[in-house]
Amino acid sequence: MRHFLTLMDLSPAELKSVIDRAIEMKAERLAGTARESMKNKVLGMIFEKSSTRTRVSFEAGMAQLGGHAIFLSPNDTQLGRGESVEDTAKVISRMVDIVMIRTYSHQMLEAFAANSRVPVINALTDDYHPCQLLSDMQTYHEHRGSIQGKTVAWVGDGNNMCQSFINAARQWDFELKVACPEGFEPNQALLDENSDRVAVVRSPKAAVAGAALVVTDTWASMGQDKEKQQRQRIFSGYQVNEELMSLAAADALFMHCLPAYRGMEVSETLLDGPSSVVWDEAENRLHAQKALMEFLLSV
Repeated sequence: MRHFLTLMDLSPAELKSVIDRAIEMKAERLAGTARESMKNKVLGMIFEKSSTRTRVSFEAGMAQLGGHAIFLSPNDTQLGRGESVEDTAKVISRMVDIVMIRTYSHQMLEAFAANSRVPVINALTDDYHPCQLLSDMQTYHEHRGSIQGKTVAWVGDGNNMCQSFINAARQWDFELKVACPEGFEPNQALLDENSDRVAVVRSPKAAVAGAALVVTDTWASMGQDKEKQQRQRIFSGYQVNEELMSLAAADALFMHCLPAYRGMEVSETLLDGPSSVVWDEAENRLHAQKALMEFLLSV
């Protein structure tokens, strides 16, 4: 049994096979030849954080594969009334075939996985968002081919997405330049472990220069609402816009995991511009996660 708590839980070869299968499943869906490879399988979906893309993509994915998904929030379960994560995991994993969790604490996710009889997928924690990276890597491959040896620029907060991009730099063998204000760097231990391919700079222009892919995210993530105004001031020079993108490679792509706040971390028009692949990126959550679930239930 395997879990998917970070990108490091799969080997580079396994990640490649998941992306290849995601592209294949996408084509099968368009052609109307998709197989119900999860018929009679049940996905338990535990949400402590709200979601649009994560819920729709996992739930629709299971339906398309012939399975079922059960939505569970703290208000709907005994988790919200004090039952331990460990006890909850022991019960739920006896009743479903696979579990995805979207929560705040990465330690909560790890505790659940340690007590689960079935595969557990990280659908976002405060530390990592590996499912989004599967989608991002699929999207880049579809538009530009291999990302190996390329330079990726991250502009903004050193958050869970940034930290998953650090893992991706290791697993897909690319260079990552992180532009963030002082005090908003990703985890130092993670930076130290990947110092051969990840660099932190203060200037967005320095990070983006010549990059093949430019990525950003909201300046205030869920749970940081009280810091929103302060973060807007601190990050005011870190907007990704057409002027900044002009410094990247001529064929550079722009990605954002969404939701995006136009006029803040991204300009009003860039999301719909020629370099943006955010809508393909969002759709590919569906296909990448179907491939991931199929992989975890087959190993």
